[in-house]
Amino acid sequence: MAVLKILAVNSGSSSFKLGLFETADGSVKSVWQSRGEWHGNHEKAAEVLGPMLEPVRNGIDAVGHRIVHGGPGLFGTTRLSPETRAQIERAGEVDPLHSKLELAAIDAVSALLDPDVPQYAVFDTAFFATLEPRAYVYPLPYDWCGQGIRRYGFHGTSHQYVSLRASEMLGNPSALRLITCHLGNGASLAAVRDGKAIDTTMGFTPLEGLMMGTRSGTVDPAILPYVMRTRGYSAVDVERILNEESGLKGISGVSGDMRKVLRARDAGNVRARLAIDMFVHRLAREMGGMLASLGGLDALVFTAGIGENTPEVRRRAAEAFGFLGARIDAGRNESPEGDCDLAAEDSKVRLLLVHTREEEEIAREVGKAVG
Repeated sequence: MAVLKILAVNSGSSSFKLGLFETADGSVKSVWQSRGEWHGNHEKAAEVLGPMLEPVRNGIDAVGHRIVHGGPGLFGTTRLSPETRAQIERAGEVDPLHSKLELAAIDAVSALLDPDVPQYAVFDTAFFATLEPRAYVYPLPYDWCGQGIRRYGFHGTSHQYVSLRASEMLGNPSALRLITCHLGNGASLAAVRDGKAIDTTMGFTPLEGLMMGTRSGTVDPAILPYVMRTRGYSAVDVERILNEESGLKGISGVSGDMRKVLRARDAGNVRARLAIDMFVHRLAREMGGMLASLGGLDALVFTAGIGENTPEVRRRAAEAFGFLGARIDAGRNESPEGDCDLAAEDSKVRLLLVHTREEEEIAREVGKAVG
């Protein structure tokens, strides 16, 4: 099978990652990586990306873009066309920040590369296309679901990669029940059975579920009309507060960055202590929901910024599953090396740390689509 050179573009709210991969017969090899910051300059994305792509722009066979939301009509990896771009733009009404940046990156790459190079959208929601109606339909008027108001799930590119990697680490068993924990500034869980997602914490938008860096996660929906009536908040005000002024930042008053909140807690900041305790409590509670959906657990998998770099959160999350026989090895947890099993020898649940590689998963998906 011919070797394909695939450029993976992962556009985030403040930064972006680029990776060039060689794919052949399902294998993926990284040959170049780069990372940059938008600095509020996404409107001139071609000027930002151009110098970075200069060393590798010749010889690219295909491009894959991570797209957070494709709406109700786009789940699987899809070749970009004017119609596909328009659908992504419409889905941006639900997630305008990410959509704006993703479309800017698509247009920039289109301007920088030969127009014959095919580009593909790899949707974060695709991994959750396997959810059954009982998991994705909200208990709202039923016709709302037909209008696109349903659980989509996000961080799917990461959840898909780490679940595949976890299976490899455990010897590729034929049946495997995983809870994958993508814990970063944005955070979500997925219940994965036999490689397929059956439940997740994020929903119609990336706001539902866990407490996050600046996002509230799930709250009583009646709070929103209440503060709009009694405090004069507009819908725009509420949306901003829920997404930018809540979570770790809103409770601690310090930051949405877990590292800074931990330092403040250790210096005696009471609100920072509460923020961390709440984060862990709500993480354990949502993990319990994923456990119920799976009906058992073989491994708990930690990934992303907090999941990969915060031993305390991993330890406290594992302790919440002590009733299942989960036991973490304190030494390995404090000083992990690469992708590894943090579980103690007598643990009945494997506790895996997997470094997420979303760009690699994007390249793998595009390789399959091109092939």
